[in-house]
Amino acid sequence: MLTLIATPIGRTDEITLRSLELLKNADVVVCESTKETSKLLKGFEIKAKKYEVLDEHSTVEDISAMLEMCRTQNVVLVSDCGTPSFCDPGFQLVEACRKENIKIQSSLGASSLMGLISLSSERIHQFHFRGFIPAENVAREKEWQQLKKTKEPFVLMDTPYRLKKMVEECVLHLDDRKMLLTLNLSQEDETVLEGKPSQIQKQLKFDKAEFMILIYAKK
Repeated sequence: MLTLIATPIGRTDEITLRSLELLKNADVVVCESTKETSKLLKGFEIKAKKYEVLDEHSTVEDISAMLEMCRTQNVVLVSDCGTPSFCDPGFQLVEACRKENIKIQSSLGASSLMGLISLSSERIHQFHFRGFIPAENVAREKEWQQLKKTKEPFVLMDTPYRLKKMVEECVLHLDDRKMLLTLNLSQEDETVLEGKPSQIQKQLKFDKAEFMILIYAKK
């Protein structure tokens, strides 16, 4: 069996009691990084019986080996933070298990996406999740031109070190719209900014941070 476990995005005490119990009883912990996951488990006095790493460098052979473990053992899948397989490695193992009719379940927890939507000052009936846009300049600019035409609300995210670049691009392409920017959700320096991109840019005090952006509907 494979269980997807959401881990905290900030405060470690946001992990659910059920998730802790599943981690204690797991035969194998599949993670994005043993360094991050072992640090989390150590804080709850949990010692994993066995670790396997699933990241962007994992091969087809790696996935096959983990699949075999899922046939006979209790395997849990976590990412460095948040929900595994959502904008993180993991979907390959989910896909492999589903093809083989191996049971898959989830243990829900903190969600940066739902945290972002819940902090909105406007009612959001529907939205487009765009996530990470291309890093390469030409493809990135092409994507921005498409996003400018999107009338419904949409969500963007990127790596922490691209925070200032992303806000600058929102000023350049979307300053006629309102946006919501969340920074370091659930951490001590959690910050939420809302307004036109140019207004937010003036208030931004971080050079780097975990962030998500909600661009509101075009009026």
